[in-house]
Amino acid sequence: MQQLKPRILISGGGTGGHIFPAIAIADCIREKHPEAEFLFVGAMGKMEMQKVPAAGYKIEGLPIAGLQRSLTTKNLSFPFKLLKSMNRARKLVREFQPDLAIGTGGYASGPTLRAASKKGVPCLIQEQNSLPGITNRLLAKTVDTICVAYEGLEKYFPAEKIVITGNPVRKDLLDMDNKKEKAFRHFGLEAGRPVLLIIGGSQGARGINMAIKENTEKISRLGIQVLWQSGKYFYDEALKAVRGKYERNIKVLEFINEMDLAYAAADILISRAGAIAISELCIVGKACIFVPLPTAAEDHQSRNAMALVDKKAALLVKNNEASSLLIKELSALIHNRELQKSLGDNIQKLARPEATKKITEEALKLIK
Repeated sequence: MQQLKPRILISGGGTGGHIFPAIAIADCIREKHPEAEFLFVGAMGKMEMQKVPAAGYKIEGLPIAGLQRSLTTKNLSFPFKLLKSMNRARKLVREFQPDLAIGTGGYASGPTLRAASKKGVPCLIQEQNSLPGITNRLLAKTVDTICVAYEGLEKYFPAEKIVITGNPVRKDLLDMDNKKEKAFRHFGLEAGRPVLLIIGGSQGARGINMAIKENTEKISRLGIQVLWQSGKYFYDEALKAVRGKYERNIKVLEFINEMDLAYAAADILISRAGAIAISELCIVGKACIFVPLPTAAEDHQSRNAMALVDKKAALLVKNNEASSLLIKELSALIHNRELQKSLGDNIQKLARPEATKKITEEALKLIK
């Protein structure tokens, strides 16, 4: 590469499913080119404005917001926020003068990559899901490369731009060996007792949270330890559900930053079936029960989970049946070590540990 100090513009956010891939890609580029300069662009008030600086990168915010599905006065401000965001994105591109722009989805990546492409900056987008998000669909015609995790996306994107790479995962998840003891110390867990990890995405998952809340006594009687990532909106309710009775067995956490340690500690996981969650869990290789988000576009989370169930790599409980069936499935799995091992082995066969490296290689090819 002729460029000694590449300048990389990265945009993606709104949820952890967009933010963590963006950070993983940046980390991989930085590893190859320590001299590279980065600027992230996110949406004001969204979680990327905290998570990206915590990962060691500079971020600028746009006032962009999505359209609400229901009729609401909030939608009246959308055109003004969009126009302001486009102007701000153009200014950031002009000032930063990037050699490459990368988008991982989310509202802010639309104006950012559109502004970059109009300035002749090479652009790459990374699509995590089997059903592409609206932002990436709109950007597909103007970007140079589209990295995807699923086959069959030619109906949404130009076939000649598609590269199947898998989804990027955080680097610390690629080295899970010998972390269990450290993980038990970090979370204050007792050695010799099985651990259940409950994760509902960066915002938490109400269907899963309600099922756990309604069955705290039954879970406590299973003789296991629980790390329950509730998300900030359910955190107080979750604390109230365990306070004074079940705190020894069930630890409530608003958000887990040290996910490598949480995965290392876990024997069984309960999770939504988002694309990044599945990519991570394939690498982790533990027994999983998926509770797909029913409101996901075209129910793609159920499709994600069923692809694993069909390969005997996971179990599935429907969201509307979680309160009654989730604990039954969990109890049966806890008492079946052979099934735990089988599910863990089968899901790990589906892992794409080289995904971040492949995406980075495709991105760096574009720098002139």
